[in-house]
Amino acid sequence: MTDPADPDLLDRAHHAHVIVIGGGAAGLVAALQCAKVGIAVTLLEAGDRLGGAIRSADVAGLTVDVGAESYATRGGHVRALIDELGLADAVVRPAGGRPWVHGLPGAAPLPVGGLLGIPENPWDPDVRRVIGWSGVWRAYLDRVRPPMTIGHERSLGALVRSRMGEKVLERLVAPVVGGVYSARPDDIDVEVAAPGLSAALTRTGSLAGAVATLRSQRDPAAAPGSAVEGLAGGMSRLVDALAERLAELGVEVRTDVRATVVATAGARWRVEVADADPLDADAVIVATDESTARDLLGGALPALAAEQAVQPHVDVVTLVLDAPALDAAPRGTGVLAVPGRTVAKALTHATAKWAWLGEAARAQATHRHVVRVSFGTQDEAPATATLDEADAAALALGEASALLGVPLEPGQLVAAHIERYAQSQPASVIGHADRVSRARLALRRVRGLGATGAWLSGTGLAQVVPDAIDEAERVRRGLLWAEDATA
Repeated sequence: MTDPADPDLLDRAHHAHVIVIGGGAAGLVAALQCAKVGIAVTLLEAGDRLGGAIRSADVAGLTVDVGAESYATRGGHVRALIDELGLADAVVRPAGGRPWVHGLPGAAPLPVGGLLGIPENPWDPDVRRVIGWSGVWRAYLDRVRPPMTIGHERSLGALVRSRMGEKVLERLVAPVVGGVYSARPDDIDVEVAAPGLSAALTRTGSLAGAVATLRSQRDPAAAPGSAVEGLAGGMSRLVDALAERLAELGVEVRTDVRATVVATAGARWRVEVADADPLDADAVIVATDESTARDLLGGALPALAAEQAVQPHVDVVTLVLDAPALDAAPRGTGVLAVPGRTVAKALTHATAKWAWLGEAARAQATHRHVVRVSFGTQDEAPATATLDEADAAALALGEASALLGVPLEPGQLVAAHIERYAQSQPASVIGHADRVSRARLALRRVRGLGATGAWLSGTGLAQVVPDAIDEAERVRRGLLWAEDATA
């Protein structure tokens, strides 16, 4: 860290200039880390707003999250940033209760006592309700299988299929993995998604035993998906607070400015922009989506341009409904879909999940509710991809009716909003770590050039924020100490 009492460092900081390309969470955090030690920062955002995947919209007079609605509490990095920005009083926890699984046939609450949907005890009545007796007996074979093949399977899907069978995989693991990662279990790296699971499997001799071992190190009563927090009023408050802090620090934030080329300019860097004069700086941090980043960095690092970006597309349709049948929250705070049984991958009953939003909705109308229906997975385009907002809303309404188990009629739809975005590949996908390692190695060979964002860190603020902090520190260390910042 920079010593604020060192006058030489302060002088070097005030004479340094960094350009950050991308105004999502990674870019905003990276800009903050540079600006608060006195470095001049210019932030360029190609769109007309900041925030990236953190997005809000006014739907029927309600401010609702239409992108990221929460953050994982692991690591404490996001909460530390929130506290630093003075938003601690706005932190809220979601309502308790378990998500449901739809498509069994029927629906049931997701059992407690699992890891990524893998049950600790297949005989548990809640597990049996989901996978049936045939699924229970097949899962029991995990306990009696020979241990010689244990601990060597990289694919989560292949591991669960071989140890516990198709029903555990399809009805428990696939809905959880699809809802959390927008990916299929066969593509998920066991050791990235569940560190220590393979080693525990080897020690205990069964997958169920391995899950029990890992869960014993956590809160055994925690409901799936409970280790998250949000902000009353929506996650866009974090973006607003970051923008305000950057303004206080003198950061020049320019929206509707699209960077096109990043190249060396003597001992400095030059950023070409569309329809404007180029900008020069001592360092550049690229904090965009993967496709844009590889294009921008390809001139200086041809190896990055040579690899194709992997960016699943996700659509989130938000529905505001007047529906008395939803007052009792018939499926809790949300539903995960068994792949292939519905075209939607998941649903969040937002007014049941977040008390602040429920209160705002009921202030408008007694039976007003907000639900979010998500479409699209790692290898499958959203069913809404070619639909306009009206047709997407109609499809989402039908899917919501099926997932929630109550009839929802077009006349109950007050308003709808569709948000489309390219989602970075989850860090837990097989091969992702190798792709990231190659990209980071190439970047660290070039002084004054950095990159951050979900395509490198993995999706979710709990991964994006610390990665942006670390990369900004690496770049500014190279500027201020003029040292080799390849570490």
